[in-house]
Amino acid sequence: MIVSYDFHSDKRRAKFAKFLAKYGRRIQYSVFEIKNSPRVLNNILTEVNSRYKKYFTNTDSIVIIKTCETCQGKMERFGYAKNEEKPVVIFS
Repeated sequence: MIVSYDFHSDKRRAKFAKFLAKYGRRIQYSVFEIKNSPRVLNNILTEVNSRYKKYFTNTDSIVIIKTCETCQGKMERFGYAKNEEKPVVIFS
């Protein structure tokens, strides 16, 4: 799944990013790629509803895009994002 967010408050934005980092990886400044699972989605939705929703202003938003395995294979990545998908080999 993809989670995109924007908060007017820098503090709230930073807290939400830290929360999402527990479940996935940042692929853009305010966009995270999260491992798909019903439990993870439920955790994120619960957190949004209990902690963030009450503070929303007209400029705040969270968008959650659920993706399937087929959709994951159809993603096109460019620039640094493309390199993140390549395996890393370290020689010592």
